[in-house]
Amino acid sequence: MLTGRESLCRLIGKRRRFLPNFQSILSSPIQSSLNLLSDKNGSLAETECSKGEAEVSSSGLVTCPVCGNKVGGEDYTINSHLDGCLSRRTKRKLTQRTLLELNFGSSQSKLQISSGDSKQLLSRDLSKNHCDYEENVTCGFSEISPSGQKDRDQCGQLPHTESVIQIDLASSTENPISDGRANIVVEFPALSTDNEESHMDDTVDKISERPIDTFIVGRKFSDEKDVNLGASIYLLTDPDNIKDPNAIKVISASSACSKVLGYLPRELAQYLSPLIEKYCLSFEGYVTAVPQCSVDAVPIQIASHKSIFNGEKRCDGFDVFKHLWQKALQVAEFAKNRPPHTPKYQQNFCLLLKEVLTSSPHLFKEDEKKLVESFTSLSEDAQRLFVRLYTRKGPWFRLSTIMYPEICDPQQAAKELSATGYLYLFEDTNKLNDDDMKDLLSLLTVSELRDIFCTLKKKCNQGSRKHNLVASLLSCYKDGSCPVLPHRILERTEICIRTSSEAESLFWRAERLFFLNGEQDLSAFLLVDLGIVKYPTYNCIISEQIFLNKSDLLAYEEAIEVAQIMDQSLDENNCELVLRCIMIADSRISSSPKKLIDSVTPESMVTFLSCFSASWVYSKVILLGISFLEREHRYNDAIHLLRQLLNCFTCDTRRGYWTVRLSVDLEHIGCPNESLSVAEAGLLDPWIRAGSRMALQRRVLRLGKPPRRWKTPSFSESLKRKIIEVNIQGRPLNCETGRKSRFYGEDGEQCGVEQLALQYYATEGGGWHGVHTESGIWMTIFGLLMWDILFSDVPNVFRTRFQTAPLDVETDHFYLARKSLIESHLQKVHDGLAEEIFITSWELHMGTACRGVNWDRHSLSDLRAAVSCVGGPCLASLCRHLAQDYRSWSRGMPDLLLWRFHGDYKGEAKLVEVKGPRDQLSEQQRAWLLLLIDCGFNAEVCKVSPARSSP
Repeated sequence: MLTGRESLCRLIGKRRRFLPNFQSILSSPIQSSLNLLSDKNGSLAETECSKGEAEVSSSGLVTCPVCGNKVGGEDYTINSHLDGCLSRRTKRKLTQRTLLELNFGSSQSKLQISSGDSKQLLSRDLSKNHCDYEENVTCGFSEISPSGQKDRDQCGQLPHTESVIQIDLASSTENPISDGRANIVVEFPALSTDNEESHMDDTVDKISERPIDTFIVGRKFSDEKDVNLGASIYLLTDPDNIKDPNAIKVISASSACSKVLGYLPRELAQYLSPLIEKYCLSFEGYVTAVPQCSVDAVPIQIASHKSIFNGEKRCDGFDVFKHLWQKALQVAEFAKNRPPHTPKYQQNFCLLLKEVLTSSPHLFKEDEKKLVESFTSLSEDAQRLFVRLYTRKGPWFRLSTIMYPEICDPQQAAKELSATGYLYLFEDTNKLNDDDMKDLLSLLTVSELRDIFCTLKKKCNQGSRKHNLVASLLSCYKDGSCPVLPHRILERTEICIRTSSEAESLFWRAERLFFLNGEQDLSAFLLVDLGIVKYPTYNCIISEQIFLNKSDLLAYEEAIEVAQIMDQSLDENNCELVLRCIMIADSRISSSPKKLIDSVTPESMVTFLSCFSASWVYSKVILLGISFLEREHRYNDAIHLLRQLLNCFTCDTRRGYWTVRLSVDLEHIGCPNESLSVAEAGLLDPWIRAGSRMALQRRVLRLGKPPRRWKTPSFSESLKRKIIEVNIQGRPLNCETGRKSRFYGEDGEQCGVEQLALQYYATEGGGWHGVHTESGIWMTIFGLLMWDILFSDVPNVFRTRFQTAPLDVETDHFYLARKSLIESHLQKVHDGLAEEIFITSWELHMGTACRGVNWDRHSLSDLRAAVSCVGGPCLASLCRHLAQDYRSWSRGMPDLLLWRFHGDYKGEAKLVEVKGPRDQLSEQQRAWLLLLIDCGFNAEVCKVSPARSSP
């Protein structure tokens, strides 16, 4: 795979169905000093891309038998494409039905918003002493917790100069799937309004007398199955309820034996329960509507007429009372339009939209806000249909085949969505483009396609498979020989629908702003609900906007579009379009203000947010382009792009790889002197570290021999340091070049060189126990030892409820922002408390997702043995290096971690890099081994060679 391809794919995430800027990207002139589309004579090649077309000429193209795409007819192109198709793997994903029909539950989590931003989010201060009362919020939607109060001292320890409103998330959502398990709260009331604030000046009696519209839920647990319109009810707390101590039962007042009709929603009960118990409020009401199904939620209205305040305002108690009552009103108001039977996927989608509009209103125009906000005013069927279609692959769907049990009338819902601009209906055959025609043809079955061929009296000369039939019909439509094809399609599909490009773009933006990446989507809610993923608890202290204005966001979105076009072009072997994307990225970076690119320094408090800039995305495109050009032996072009990256991004940990490649490519074109100068200059760059620095040192020694350089560099002695080598022999299974070496183990079974080395160290090597893990076990040990540091209170590093690590974990900002915390913690590790810290962290956070931590691969006993035998000083030094530069040191560690005990309490550890007969140490591996030796580790290299046969 090309270098940078995997990273770019992760950045893109799920490919978008509609690219708003696709045509402008292809057709707009490129102001780039690099002309990659020129032929050998230097003149601009006449390509389809240069004309603004997305497709290459069909002449000389052949159809790939694996994926069905058109590729160039040259042998090299065909072979390369087939290699990619055959090696590509696809993960089995959750189905659409599984994704959307299951529920999403609640979890305790915390969020903090700086006081400067809280004025924009809240219409009032929640309390003068915000450390005494906590506001429960999930993704920006607030609730009050009467029980989860933090100490004043803890509030005062926040590492933030501004005053902060602490917000605590409490479990509130009824979750029938994951009972007894803490999940993330997904449904909360909107933020307080000015009208609600005005009621705080009223007396307690006036406040409590306000009626509340809510529902009776849990009807399947009720004693009485039938309810009557207008039936009187009253509320009774249920403190002995195992699932929810705040549960409130709804009792029938007309029944002589006080039958239970059901329960109040959990979100509302958590506020009314302390009001009933602590402030002696009593609630009565009546049934306002009767549902058709006996187990459905029953609408009711309740009100209170009694309190202990007797109309007087008491300072402390009254403040708490106001908070609880206000949040109860907010919950009830929010639930009016979201009855309890609303599908969870619909609630989650509405939550996502609400949160994004609340946190980032400046990133949407007024008409865009209206379109997003109007979604909640659509009918229930329309909302559910849109979410279903939005999360499916599509883009086109046959309306006649859409059948979901929770959608009563799909046809009416589609018409409503079409009238409001959310859907596009295929009814007018004159408004279709070629891409639409291809997608619509793909909706037809093979028999329907063959029927169209018979109707048109044409033959398919490309084969009988579906993609061949589609390609043949599409070719006939393009050459004008079959103008009636759209009508023939419409006759068989009837009405077809797809989400509109405007709605698709807006909701894609909202999803991206909510998750801050392209890899997560609505399925993140499902994974939590099923218990597959449990996210850690942390505080979100937000004081900086990621995108300061709309133009920054639009530039970022366009850069992702360019990245997706390049990724798709590589799949299709469309080299001309790949080159155009490289030129576009080069042009955008060249035209960007230098201060926007070169503004990140180790002291900057928002360096980690630079990855959300257009320039960062374009640098990823250029890096992949450099690898592509090097594969094509276009070293001069690659050199130009490498210089561009090094000139623009002067404070970037990726400079090491860029500098090494620049030096190598200069040597490729016969410029050893310049290659040497680049390597020497790179050694003075503080951003070049680990294996890249060692690679440059070796290049300097090799290229800097007399007469180019007469003075031996000072680092030459360190490069000559010997690493202990152990040589073992094994009986080889294969000795083929380019394949991983395989040997017969001691038991006669086939194994790799690592397993063979483990067997050697367990017997002849001294009775060592160990695992083959490379960096995995160390990332797990680092994550568990440093858990409290990773999820400590640092501004702006946690912004969503679906993060497994702070945003700055791979930057220098991570260590600088937590230096005092890290050093005091590592001192405890150094002093011998590592095993105690590790065990505590394991027990408290077992199963919780964390970057680098693999709960299944290693047992607690193995990890404890490793931690105990490695020792505190070595662990503290290793964790310090990872904290200072996680990006550079999180890969390339030795293959084996070995340990053995001497008695009950003392032990030792050893790290071993295993190499087969034809393997050599990489520079990163050599850098790691030398660093480990300097940290006090026992490290060595084990070389495995074939056993010599006796004559």
